[in-house]
Amino acid sequence: MKVYSLYLKIIALSLLCLTQKSFAQTICTPENREALEGIIREILTYEKLEDTFSERNVQIGKLFLNTPYVEKTLEITDNETLVINVMGLDCTTFVKSVIALNRSKDLLKHGIGPFENSLTFVRYRNGVRDGYPSRLHYFSDWISDAVAKGFLLDVTKDLGGVPYENKPTFMSENPQYYPQLSNPYNLNAIRIIEQGIARRQYHYIPKAAVKGMESKLQNGDLIAITSSLGNLDMVHVGFAVEKNGRMHLLHASSASKKVEISEKPIHEYLQGSKSQSGIMVGRFKP
Repeated sequence: MKVYSLYLKIIALSLLCLTQKSFAQTICTPENREALEGIIREILTYEKLEDTFSERNVQIGKLFLNTPYVEKTLEITDNETLVINVMGLDCTTFVKSVIALNRSKDLLKHGIGPFENSLTFVRYRNGVRDGYPSRLHYFSDWISDAVAKGFLLDVTKDLGGVPYENKPTFMSENPQYYPQLSNPYNLNAIRIIEQGIARRQYHYIPKAAVKGMESKLQNGDLIAITSSLGNLDMVHVGFAVEKNGRMHLLHASSASKKVEISEKPIHEYLQGSKSQSGIMVGRFKP
């Protein structure tokens, strides 16, 4: 009996350690968990989700309308933990959260666990969280990774895109903005990632040409806005959404400080910033 009792204690201790380890790998405040569970309940009450992945991006993305815009919500620990924050979003955390919810929609009845797995898959290179460099920091890198994972098509060239000189070095040139880059290993890894991005071929649609191809965009397409700065690839990202017969942007806006549908169509929206040179377009596979 003593041996059996000791055996049970060992099992209990092991389970406790596993629970603590799992908890330590994900950061989700009680308030965020409650908000996420509310979003999941809303998704589960839909009698019918749209048929295509892209259409569902719009349907799910609209659940976040008016959510506050908050930057750097992932930079809260030295270790690369999975941070879940649906109460404050920047443009990339908004897009990736929507995609992760979309990908895990059939499993959400089991709680937030499937969303955690899906968010890890969407946020990290090859779907594996392995330190700070494994997070896909450059959005053009994220697009290439999503294409390799099989859930996205880069249709920019097919829509009339021209070659895009994409050699981002902003992170390695400005490590003071990224606390984790004080670690020499992380900084060197980012340099290697930047070199890999520079070797790939990308296309973009210059903003002067966007109006002419607007009719080719589809509801829920990924819209990644390219940068006019030579050392940066993207400055913004969102989803295309039809409104009054024109294509607008569903996005987390740093200007209005909330998730919104842009007042102006995408073509006109781009004209308002010199730092925005054009767009890349991603189309989600079934």
